[in-house]
Amino acid sequence: MFDIPYLELAEPDEGYHGLIRENETLVEVRPTIRARGPLCSFLILNNKHHGEAPFEIMVIDENEARLRVRYPLNCEKRRNYKFDIAAVGCDGSYSNTVPVHITVTDVNEFAPVFSQSAYVRSVDEGKIYDEIVKVEATDRDCTPRYGDICKYEIVTDKSQPFTIDNKGVIRNTEVLDYEKSHNHILSVVAYDCGMMQSAPVMVTIKVNKPCRAGWKGIAERVDYAPGTGPLALFPAARLEACSSDERCPGVTRIQAAVTLQASRAGVACDRDTYTLHAQKSICGMEAKTIDLLPSPGVGNEWTKSLKPDSGRDGEQMFEFDGESTSAVVPESVMKHSLGSTFSVSTWLRHAPPPDHDKHRKEHILCLADDHKMNRHHYALFVRNCRLILLLRRDFGEGDLNIFRPAEWRWKLPEVCDDEWHHYAVNVRFPNIELYVDGELYRALDGKGPEVIDDWPLHPAHGINTTLVVGACWQGTENDMKHHMHGWMAGLGVVEGEVQSPAALRCAARCREGLSLAPDLYLKSVSVEGDGASEVETLVRRVAYGDARAFPTPGRRNVHLDTTITCDNGRVIKARPAESYVMVLSPQTPTILLNGSSDAARDYAHFRVGLSVFPDLEVKVLSRDRDSLREADTQKLDSCVVSVYPALNPDHEALALRGHSVLPASDIQATLTRDGVSLTGADTVHNYQKVLREIEYSNKKPAYYLNRVFKLTCSELNGRFTSNEYVQTLTVVHPRALGDVHAQRPSGLADKLDAVVRDKTPEAAVAAQVPRAFAAHALHSIHAADVPSARLLEIHHNENNNVALVIGAVCFGAVVVLIALGIARARASRHDVTSRDARATVARHRVPAHDTEMAWDDSALTITVNPMDESATECGVPGTPAGPSGAVDSSDETCSDSDSDRHDSSDEDDDVIPGKQHKYRNISQLEWDNSTM
Repeated sequence: MFDIPYLELAEPDEGYHGLIRENETLVEVRPTIRARGPLCSFLILNNKHHGEAPFEIMVIDENEARLRVRYPLNCEKRRNYKFDIAAVGCDGSYSNTVPVHITVTDVNEFAPVFSQSAYVRSVDEGKIYDEIVKVEATDRDCTPRYGDICKYEIVTDKSQPFTIDNKGVIRNTEVLDYEKSHNHILSVVAYDCGMMQSAPVMVTIKVNKPCRAGWKGIAERVDYAPGTGPLALFPAARLEACSSDERCPGVTRIQAAVTLQASRAGVACDRDTYTLHAQKSICGMEAKTIDLLPSPGVGNEWTKSLKPDSGRDGEQMFEFDGESTSAVVPESVMKHSLGSTFSVSTWLRHAPPPDHDKHRKEHILCLADDHKMNRHHYALFVRNCRLILLLRRDFGEGDLNIFRPAEWRWKLPEVCDDEWHHYAVNVRFPNIELYVDGELYRALDGKGPEVIDDWPLHPAHGINTTLVVGACWQGTENDMKHHMHGWMAGLGVVEGEVQSPAALRCAARCREGLSLAPDLYLKSVSVEGDGASEVETLVRRVAYGDARAFPTPGRRNVHLDTTITCDNGRVIKARPAESYVMVLSPQTPTILLNGSSDAARDYAHFRVGLSVFPDLEVKVLSRDRDSLREADTQKLDSCVVSVYPALNPDHEALALRGHSVLPASDIQATLTRDGVSLTGADTVHNYQKVLREIEYSNKKPAYYLNRVFKLTCSELNGRFTSNEYVQTLTVVHPRALGDVHAQRPSGLADKLDAVVRDKTPEAAVAAQVPRAFAAHALHSIHAADVPSARLLEIHHNENNNVALVIGAVCFGAVVVLIALGIARARASRHDVTSRDARATVARHRVPAHDTEMAWDDSALTITVNPMDESATECGVPGTPAGPSGAVDSSDETCSDSDSDRHDSSDEDDDVIPGKQHKYRNISQLEWDNSTM
């Protein structure tokens, strides 16, 4: 009996597995084919479902066999084979059958091939595409390793603005320009996962000629002359809407927006630079408005610590650095208590904090306790882009246990846009109104501000308050906190009243901008229409204007953006048009001050007060082409009179005569030791009138030679200034003459001359006669010790015993002496006559109320030797003392003061023939003066 063969296999059901490459003939089988028993051959049993297997089994020895193919296999045609094998004994017996699984492995014999021989696409310029074209390649290899495409690559110039991903999607990396290149030709290759490269394929990307939608006829520069009214910016504008383009067959809507950029970064518009005080009259703001940010200067010393912006054409803007800048408002400027009705207004430019701290407080205005405590009574501040008003009740106002509104919060985008805006808060507690840029603020959601209630302030005694601009005082730390970081200008507070809406609109009104109608100034103008012709008509009407007489010269950029909506829904952005307005320099006004620069006055005028600028002329000239003409409607807003050194308040003063001119004008006057400051926008005529009324007085003019005053005037807060006009007031000091008879007390003489000049012209002429004053007369350094020689006038008659004695002693000497005596007597009589004439004129000048002053002034005289003056002062030559005509010896013993009084009361008897001399004492003089 023979044994039956069998195949050695641990898992007969699993069978044999083999791999063979496409270009090989021997199959690698696992496990190795082995058999037991009497073995002669192996047999392949074809599977009817898989067809004939192209394999054969070779017996290596009596127990082992190998599998090989009869012809080359093709993986792309058939990849897997399955058949059964069995061992055949020499007696023809068969063993068990075992399945064999053969897999044909791929060989990378095929390169990728693109699905198209070339690719062509068209694109529009000026656009970034996510996908311009997608190329696709395939590989005939049967396995993913060699049959899948793993990479695409553009092999042309790398400078081409295109890229391709592994999926074959091509896109542009930058906008395409038709003018630079109409076509872009790319060479693209594909790689299978075995990195076999395909043949290149050409990709052509065409750039369509763009539809040049945009404006033509737009001037690059437009010159604007100040004072010429609105000027059309685009009078020849034409719009090309691409209506013939196939991509936009018809136009549904066209929108155009014209935007003006102001001359200076961060400034909303070119607004007036008048001070807050000037705006009271210009805009009708409340007259009681107090300026808490005035220009540093006389009377405003507390603002000297601030940082004004001096490069803005005189516009007073103050920078707050957020760390140290602040100003403490004296209580003399504004009382701290505001009550329940008041208004606060200011210009503010603010940006978000650099650290973006949402809890940071930045105070515009704050009233807090000055020491021991940190209570904030009221404040206006910014926090987290909100404008917040704090208003705390005092403990004495109502029930301490009742909540009342104490804080109002407005969420405003304007607060943090870093541009100038005007804010005004009108308080009529509990009603609060906020005005932004002159308009009543209304929230978009229709809701009012967020209101926070609070208790009243707790009782405290002996606590004063500190009012600060730009920060808040912390009493417990004795330091400033919560500083403002930004810009402020025109901070005004009015107590007991609120600002009218019309005044706020005027103060915030922008007088420069674009408009389609007169007196309308906008930052931007938008127009729209159904067709190009309608939009063109509207755009041609857009004008630039500046209502200011002296706008800031410089460049204003203008942008014109246009959007076209097509019938097919496509939206085309037209090319933006750029232009700019060049505001030319205005005809700068010339402020001219003129008058008599020197004036000489005597003591009396200085004592009673005299006009500093009696004949001052103020003119504002504007240039009309090549000539200058006077500008009648021009205004001034400041004049400053300075005197150096400062006045001595003991005896010097400046005043406005009668204060009659100020109530009728908008001029505010401040008088200090350093001079006079006039502020307020008003006419040139009113300023000239006020300046002429400035009066200077000096009770001790003898101490001075002269006084010099300097005057300057300005317009638009110092933008235009006048010449420096210098006025010199010279003190006329008395001059000494040789004749003592012509001397008078200096004080009385000045007053007498003033009266004479006010009488008849003849008297005024007589008053100009040079004279000497007793207070300044000096006859001789020895006059008090040695009487000067003098010849008394001798009246001859038949009883003259002295003449007979002299004639008897020496007849010849008598003849000589008589001749000499007659000559000297005539000269003496002429002097007495002149002196008495002046005394008569002076007596008629002195008013009744000046008599006593005249007597007081006599004390200033320098006493002359009584013996030297007795003959002329007490006994006047030529005046009969008695019936005999002899000189009364008692007259020679009178005092100097008596002689002064006699001198000032003599009538001019010598010039009137036949009139008797009359002697009067001081009481008679006073009585006579009182009747004048």
